[in-house]
Amino acid sequence: MTDVAARLDQVRRELADAARASGRDPTEVRLVAVSKTKSARAIRDAYDASQRDFGENYVQEMQKKAAELADLPDLRWHFIGHLQRNKAKVVVQIASAVHTVDSERLAKELGKRTAEATAEGATARREPHARLRVFVEVNVGGEAQKSGCAPGELGAVLAAIESEPALSLVGLMTVPPYTDDPADSRAPFDRLARLRDEHGGAARLPELSMGMTRDLKYAVLAGATIVRVGTGIFGERS
Repeated sequence: MTDVAARLDQVRRELADAARASGRDPTEVRLVAVSKTKSARAIRDAYDASQRDFGENYVQEMQKKAAELADLPDLRWHFIGHLQRNKAKVVVQIASAVHTVDSERLAKELGKRTAEATAEGATARREPHARLRVFVEVNVGGEAQKSGCAPGELGAVLAAIESEPALSLVGLMTVPPYTDDPADSRAPFDRLARLRDEHGGAARLPELSMGMTRDLKYAVLAGATIVRVGTGIFGERS
């Protein structure tokens, strides 16, 4: 067993324990392995250990890795970094999901570019004619240095996504403020869950993408359906 496979197994155990502690079925929580700055070899090691969902923060890096790993057809790329509208055309050709839609303008651009890519047959990482799955990133902590829409803007962004036929609105995403105590993340996670309830509940927004290596158990307790773990699987970034 490789080091990546061993760490991946440990993270899966932690996720399962957190799910059971909250009275949930462990299969309700999906793991996205955050592979930014990591090699294609490390991703292959995780893939060989049955991991299929991988998260990337930078468009060019994701594009390069997608080409290097094109022989793994069921590998799914999640774009989880800040997305500029001029990069949307590339992202929609590779990603199965974008977690960081934070404005009406970005939703419109993604919808336009996804429709174009679908018409051209350029959506290699999704089923033919499948809509692009998108999450709205919410800046629940109100941090000036972070991306994400303000809670008060959420309704307009959700409506903008739903007006785009090529997009599929699936949920909300957040990155909580960093503190020394991972338990402090619980309050922002609960806030995101309440925002979901205020905007149609799980029927409209089935997914909550929240939680990383250090605070994943608090995210699961708050209702996360997707957690994004990098260091716990691949080790510290160089």
